[in-house]
Amino acid sequence: MARRNRRYAVPGAAQGMQTFKADVMKNEGYAVDPNHPDDVKYEVAKELGIPLQPGNNGGLTTESAGHIGGKIGGAMVREMVRLAQEQLANKDQP
Repeated sequence: MARRNRRYAVPGAAQGMQTFKADVMKNEGYAVDPNHPDDVKYEVAKELGIPLQPGNNGGLTTESAGHIGGKIGGAMVREMVRLAQEQLANKDQP
């Protein structure tokens, strides 16, 4: 999978998002190298039975790639929602 050049609305947020991804996926039970959190995609792919390899994955279907990214991104979004709900609940308390 080619790595997209992501542009975050907040300058400097890239490192924080990588750390967040590593923390979330670690909590999901995956072995994550904090220095290379993107490598967790290979472990997710293996679990899903998708033949993802470093380098060219031109034969990989869009659906398969989506399953990998969806599992990672879905976990991140669930955690973001949980954190937002927690902040709102704490904000309402005196």
